[in-house]
Amino acid sequence: MHQDADAASAPTDARAPLAGVPVALKLNIATTAMPTDCGSRILEGYVSPYEATVTRKLRAAGAVVFAKTNMDEFAMGSSNEHSAWGPVRNPVDPERVPGGSSGGSAAAVAAGIVRIALGSETGGSVRQPASFCGLTGVKPTYGRVPRYGLVAFASSLDHVAVFGKEVDDAALGLQVIAGHDPRDATSVDRPVPDYRAEAGKPLKGLVVGRPREYFPSSLDPRVVELCDRALDRLKAQGAEVRDVSLPNTDLAIPVYYIIAPAEASSNLARFDGVRYGARRTGDGLAGMYEATRSRGFGPEVTRRILLGTYVLSAGYYDAYYRRAQEVRELITRDFANVFASGVHVLLTPTTPTPAFRIGAVSDPYAMYLNDIFTATANLAGVPAMSVPMGLIEGLPIGAQLIANHFDESTMFRAAYALERALGAEAHS
Repeated sequence: MHQDADAASAPTDARAPLAGVPVALKLNIATTAMPTDCGSRILEGYVSPYEATVTRKLRAAGAVVFAKTNMDEFAMGSSNEHSAWGPVRNPVDPERVPGGSSGGSAAAVAAGIVRIALGSETGGSVRQPASFCGLTGVKPTYGRVPRYGLVAFASSLDHVAVFGKEVDDAALGLQVIAGHDPRDATSVDRPVPDYRAEAGKPLKGLVVGRPREYFPSSLDPRVVELCDRALDRLKAQGAEVRDVSLPNTDLAIPVYYIIAPAEASSNLARFDGVRYGARRTGDGLAGMYEATRSRGFGPEVTRRILLGTYVLSAGYYDAYYRRAQEVRELITRDFANVFASGVHVLLTPTTPTPAFRIGAVSDPYAMYLNDIFTATANLAGVPAMSVPMGLIEGLPIGAQLIANHFDESTMFRAAYALERALGAEAHS
């Protein structure tokens, strides 16, 4: 974790919403006083000449941005084992992963170093670590939070997202960083509601959907039991629970792992030893490119660049990338149909299992399946969050709440109610 020695002495306005509150940022969010190296040797020592919009918003709100946190290299990973600076350990059990790719930010909150931290989400990289570490993690609607200054992985999927020790911390963090930014072409200009005003609101009239595709027969029955307990607690507070269907859910992982690597291949082409980061010598210009990229990128990033380059290549673009975008539209339509039917929020597991041991998952496909319940929200651009719902063999696991586009308020209303209803049960 990189720390800014001067941050603690920065003046703050006592009336600001985050006055004096220490906040940590993932290594792919630009700051001018600390490295923005994305957990990669190709950017070793790189300090950005400008700061991200979210960094500026935090400072304007009085926050002390005092540390940068480790991450899977270029945000490509589900365990935080793929950083050039070594793995992050889960404070709940140091022999286990904290989740990825924003595992460093999750660990900072779980260890009590900060109450609020920012990460990034491309396929579940905040919600999955939040589940593994017993935290609240919120991915807003695509376009709700500016991405200016977030180092791009997959531009149509990337979000800046928030960790909080509790729901209220995450609500406050999102409140501060949300809003329009003309420097981000995907940023949406619409009012930001008061998310904290949702605390304590009654659930009468709220319809909660239970998507059957997120509860397959192969899912650990203990996860199902905890989700059903959470649904029962919401029902006891006046919510209505309905079974619903999102029929194209099983296509999310193959679609995600075509679109994300394709966009990564394009975005990471700029890291060539000429404009950014470390340069390695080689035989001529082509040799320099090859040496820089082969020694600068780790194996997981290399794997995804190669996959992405392949699906974008002549003769394969239509068969893979274009087809994946068409199926992505079907996944988005599934959510639209469910919300149009009168359902306000969905409740699912965040992850199929609790945190696994460091080194326990070596097969890339098995690792990718950790995103099976989270990637859909990134593909559809809808807001989603993870809230602690209980323990399995002493390890935390989260309930995922998903709402319609720009309806984070309803999602927070359900999250506050669930946190209140479960109480200590969420951590036992």
